[in-house]
Amino acid sequence: MFPKYDVIVVGAGHAGCEAAAAAANLGSKVLLITMNMQTIAQMSCNPAMGGIAKGQIVREIDALGGYSGIVSDRSMIQFRMLNKSKGPAMWSPRSQNDRMLFSITWREMLEQTPNIDFYQDMVKGLLINDRQVHGVITSLGHEIQSKTVVLTNGTFLNGIIHIGEKKFGGGRVAEKPATGITEKLVELGFQSDRLKTGTPPRVDGRSLNYNKMEEQPGDPEITGFSFLNIPKPQKQKSCWITYTNKKVHDILKTGFDRSPMFTGRIDGIGPRYCPSIEDKINRFSERERHQLFIEPEGWNTVEIYLNGFSTSLPEEVQYEALRIIPGFENAKIFRPGYAIEYDYFPPTQLKYCLETKLIKNLFFAGQINGTTGYEEAACQGLMAGINAHQNSLRLPPVILKRSDAYIGVLIDDLISKGTQEPYRMFTSRAEFRTLLRQDNADLRLTELSYRLGLASQERMDKVIEKKQSVERIKTILNELVIDAEELNPYLHSVNSSSVSEKQKAQKILLRPDIELEGMMAHLPRLRSFLSSFPKETIEQASIQIKYDVYIEKEKELVQKMNQLEDLEIPENFDFKKIQALGNEAREKLTKIKPRTLGQASRISGINPSDVQILMVYMGR
Repeated sequence: MFPKYDVIVVGAGHAGCEAAAAAANLGSKVLLITMNMQTIAQMSCNPAMGGIAKGQIVREIDALGGYSGIVSDRSMIQFRMLNKSKGPAMWSPRSQNDRMLFSITWREMLEQTPNIDFYQDMVKGLLINDRQVHGVITSLGHEIQSKTVVLTNGTFLNGIIHIGEKKFGGGRVAEKPATGITEKLVELGFQSDRLKTGTPPRVDGRSLNYNKMEEQPGDPEITGFSFLNIPKPQKQKSCWITYTNKKVHDILKTGFDRSPMFTGRIDGIGPRYCPSIEDKINRFSERERHQLFIEPEGWNTVEIYLNGFSTSLPEEVQYEALRIIPGFENAKIFRPGYAIEYDYFPPTQLKYCLETKLIKNLFFAGQINGTTGYEEAACQGLMAGINAHQNSLRLPPVILKRSDAYIGVLIDDLISKGTQEPYRMFTSRAEFRTLLRQDNADLRLTELSYRLGLASQERMDKVIEKKQSVERIKTILNELVIDAEELNPYLHSVNSSSVSEKQKAQKILLRPDIELEGMMAHLPRLRSFLSSFPKETIEQASIQIKYDVYIEKEKELVQKMNQLEDLEIPENFDFKKIQALGNEAREKLTKIKPRTLGQASRISGINPSDVQILMVYMGR
């Protein structure tokens, strides 16, 4: 009934979809198995993509030839570039999306991708022989063979949903959990643990009074995520902001004695950076209000996502508290918020390519590795799909370093440090964030992907054109001399000190209060030279000029770090025999088995003296 596949991907969430697309586009024959064909790429929680650091990840996925950026652009109902008041290293794109259109678009793109077969079933076990995976076993009794398997089970592994004192099995509300895989993997020697996440109630938008809320419109100009020319929406839908208050908090507290979080019924640890409303009230008791975002779920639905009000309190408590929130006095609930507890596998059990250390040809991606968020899952899926393909052809793995991409930071963090709570990406996690900007993801990553055969010729041509155009703009700015009489009126308009003699355009741009766009608007001669270039290319040239000193400093730091990254540790090296290392260092190094001295230096509990000892030992 089934042929032998190169790659079987289990689960069709964000990680599974990217894994299947990447492997198939590289030429592997792929089977994507999901428990429900109607929920492919479902936005299980908020109807949004991107945000701080997450937006950079989506742009990196797109630069590598993944689909998330394209799907986000085609389904967006609002776009905002966050952190524009800060430097470009902090700019982060974010979109509100039409939940149903997002899922439909993903499915259409997968169905139009050659080499992908689909099957609806639950995978309950793996075909394993001699510590290698050879396929999967489904609940219908099928044994399907493959060279590699990618597990992207999301929150479905032994998932339990909690609403107040009620609890029942489920991977999402109204969907059954996945059983059997955790038990099989634990039998094989894997360590598993439990995590928790949650979601807020969904509300009928027709029952809300928006006059009592603050409107949050999208940006006038939509940048989007994809570096391809994806048509942008001609109109946008607004989000809205309101706040809880002391009375809301008092009502919520009446349900704390029935909260699964506070009564010990939930063992898993929840996301620190996206706490439930009851957790916020408990942890930040001094605050009298918390901000809530009212997010529409799509173009043609009245359903509203109440961002900031994640909860697992009893339904009647949720409902009573909601109606005290300004604008929610007559609110009607479509469904209550809930918490979900699920199995994950601490990611220190993985190699950098996301293949497991215990079982060859078996890859993990997404929430099974302890991450939270669509974007974190999608980028892992992309890399697992690429490396499953490489593995099936016995080609070397593709590994992104911390200096290459936020994706590299994420995977290195997971493998070197592990996580005991749902991992979320932030710009602060990246020590080279001046290099890893959202605007240059294509310049950083597309050529690598093109050489692999994943990024298209169209993408590569656009990168070449962008690089050449940026250099032409930099040359123009370096050579163009502007008279003081022409410059001073503009400098005066932006409260910048005047000049007494003619200046090169580039020197003026280096001033902290000057932007190239503003210069072009006020200086006709400059505008005539640059008006033919695309806006994103002009912005790229401006960033490279203004932040050149900082960029060069980070490149020097990368070179120093790479000296440690280039010092590889043999795969079966016995750390226990180095008596000069402390017991904790020996235990952690033995458990994680770092690939390089650079990775060893980032393991929690490994100090600089331990690295020096390893360096001396490797030198021998």
